[in-house]
Amino acid sequence: MRILEKISDFVGKYMAWFVIAIAALTLFIPGTGTWIKTSWIAPLLGIVMFGMGLTLKFDDFKIVFSRPIDVLIGCLAQFTVMPLLAVALTKIFRLPPELAVGVILVGTCPGGTSSNVMTYLSRGDVALSVGMTAVSTILAPILTPLLTYVFAGQTVDVNLLAMFVSIIKIVIVPIILGLIANRFLSAITEKIVRVLPLISTIAIIAIIASVVSANSHKILTTSMIIILVVMLHNVLGYLVGYGIGSALRLETPKKRAIAIEVGMQNSGLATSLAATRFAQYPMATIPGAIFSVWHNISGAVLANIFNRMGTEDKDTKNHVRENS
Repeated sequence: MRILEKISDFVGKYMAWFVIAIAALTLFIPGTGTWIKTSWIAPLLGIVMFGMGLTLKFDDFKIVFSRPIDVLIGCLAQFTVMPLLAVALTKIFRLPPELAVGVILVGTCPGGTSSNVMTYLSRGDVALSVGMTAVSTILAPILTPLLTYVFAGQTVDVNLLAMFVSIIKIVIVPIILGLIANRFLSAITEKIVRVLPLISTIAIIAIIASVVSANSHKILTTSMIIILVVMLHNVLGYLVGYGIGSALRLETPKKRAIAIEVGMQNSGLATSLAATRFAQYPMATIPGAIFSVWHNISGAVLANIFNRMGTEDKDTKNHVRENS
């Protein structure tokens, strides 16, 4: 078990590099990833979501009631900033419908699970990050289909009910099962949690390998514009999220948590929805696949920058001291 824990820690620490390596390998040598069927994407994402549930406790949701304003600010930013940025970028760069719906899907999805880790590494407000991820994920079955319909419904066919059911099955059910398992089988789940980074990374890498290998020719022949759009979407999310925190004069840990939570999306969910609910638009999976690779790189870089910046005020110092 200790060996697995060490491997898990190593993989979790260098996850971004593993993601880049697998993405490059399956892009230029598609045969290395074609054995991973696209039909496996939803179950693999379910494994990641189950793992997220195992890391949560019912007490973690107390922040929703003890600090509702903070969580509300974060969730409002999550479901307004990224969808609006997605629409703006697709218009500015005049993306074709297939790619546009993929970008919009990324924008309308809830926060990514790795945002909690990046918030911790950046000395941000981890409790707020976890609360925002949990609440935005719970709201996703309603808001993600609705926002996708509002912003992409005039361009492509959006089935609200089908998307709702997919998110319930892929995200909500696995998280609830993880929560229940953690509550009643804590002795077992405490051991499993130690190797979660390894399990989650393998699942995420498999999803990326499946999507990239299946679309390698399209990605290589696609204009560099889509890569630029994805990068801008993510980075602007960080900047606007941090700007909202600054405008509201929130403490530095909260600003960092909101910036990372807004910028890092559940791109695995976006990829899964694109593959299952928009199968008639094969290239719709590409933005999510690129985002999966990119936001792990940018998130790690941003966390390092925040960490090196240290603290700026008394509240931040107290927050860091209390959580150390």
